Amino acid sequence: MKTVILAIDQGTTSSRAIAFDADLAVLGAGQQEFTQHYPDSGFVEHDPDEIWASTVQTVRSALAAGNVSPHSVAALGITNQRETTILWDRRTGRPIHRALVWQDRRTAALCRKLAAEGLEGDLRARTGLCLDPYFSASKISWLLDNVEGARSAAEAGHIAFGTVDSWLLYRLTGGRVHATDATNASRTALYDIHKGRWDLTLCDAFDVPVSVLPEVRSSNAVFGSTEEKLFGAAIPILGIAGDQHAATLGQACFLPGMMKATYGTGCFAVLNTGADAITSHNRLLTTIAYELDGVPTYALEGAIFVAGAAVQWLRDGLGVIAAAAEVDLLAETADINQQVILVPAFVGLGAPYWEPEARGALMGMTRNTGPAELARAVLEATANQTRDLIEAMQTDWPEGRATALRVDGGMVASDWLLQCLADTLDTAVERPAVLETTAMGAAWLAGSKAGVLPDQEGYAKSWRAHGRFTPRADRSQRESNYARWKAAVEAVIRYANATTSAH
Repeated sequence: MKTVILAIDQGTTSSRAIAFDADLAVLGAGQQEFTQHYPDSGFVEHDPDEIWASTVQTVRSALAAGNVSPHSVAALGITNQRETTILWDRRTGRPIHRALVWQDRRTAALCRKLAAEGLEGDLRARTGLCLDPYFSASKISWLLDNVEGARSAAEAGHIAFGTVDSWLLYRLTGGRVHATDATNASRTALYDIHKGRWDLTLCDAFDVPVSVLPEVRSSNAVFGSTEEKLFGAAIPILGIAGDQHAATLGQACFLPGMMKATYGTGCFAVLNTGADAITSHNRLLTTIAYELDGVPTYALEGAIFVAGAAVQWLRDGLGVIAAAAEVDLLAETADINQQVILVPAFVGLGAPYWEPEARGALMGMTRNTGPAELARAVLEATANQTRDLIEAMQTDWPEGRATALRVDGGMVASDWLLQCLADTLDTAVERPAVLETTAMGAAWLAGSKAGVLPDQEGYAKSWRAHGRFTPRADRSQRESNYARWKAAVEAVIRYANATTSAH
């Protein structure tokens, strides 16, 4: 019997693959980092071929590490960094430019121009998103206008667009399938999440030919099979979901009101709102949480652009730490009388502010401020940004207050951070027994479709918490800390507006 499920977890800084058995125990895993390119201020790029090569290598590594025969694999699920934009030539299968990463801000001027023309309201009503460089539509337009010959080739039907899932699917199937799932489509700013189709009006507004767009399927659809030569057997691809959607599934947040937050490069909080697409009045996103067998489930989402990336900045940019794990130890030794605030707007501010021109700031330093205070400020910034999101969600949907926040991602290994979250949010924080929730969500999609893994109810019963953190801080301390954070953010936004006006 084929009982092994493979999951590809293609992230912002590394590609991973995990082989799971029918009980979702890890059999083997592989991981490989790839190059981050920063050609200009606010520009972030990846090499699509390097993403592809690293993905293939990690799948092979996972199979080898688990001593898994490819003939025993029942299905493959894919989860991916969202919004990152790749264009390739259908005739050659080659990318026409590096991928524009979700963090890339080069299209800020185009988004401002479209906002001035009145597009924002229509876009939000159709897609649930805001008009921001974060999403794929403006990135597609930029590539078509700035790569020589790209627009004419697109108009001739020779160019394909894909988020990373589509690119991997295209390569895995030997160019036979150009498709995506509803979750990834919902992040392009070109997809009507209510009608479940590409929106021609928005395609016209962004000057994106419909011919470049992939076919949209449910998250648990049949997406073809891998080429046999890649892994030694043709493996059915039966699930695709963007990383935050896969994490929502992996955390078993199937019921309205359930909420998860993933702390990786950025932080993404998702609140399941069921069959209702709740319109946000606090600049949150309305998105498709997942689509199973043609039925969409909606969510409110808040995106923080910099979370774990701030820890990387301490390590790689400042040399304050040698490894990410050291940030906990440093934060514990910080002088609590110093009130150092970091606003990590290195690539702009995400929800609920959406200020693409904002840049990072460190406030409240004294002559005694050192590495420990910086480490504490980084972790506290993550907690404060999460509170921004959750307060906005509760205002948009008061009946959706979660009794606990389920967390995952690389940063949640930090007990200090999770206690800080519980204190800042005044809410219990739960860390799952299995931290690979994003990969597990992709595996569950594919495995349940293949009949190897249980349905929603059965999977939800199997979810277990490994750590639960409850609030300890008193109310006055919590509120004064948060007030300082809000004042710092307001100062950063004022500075950004003044700088933009000066130019």
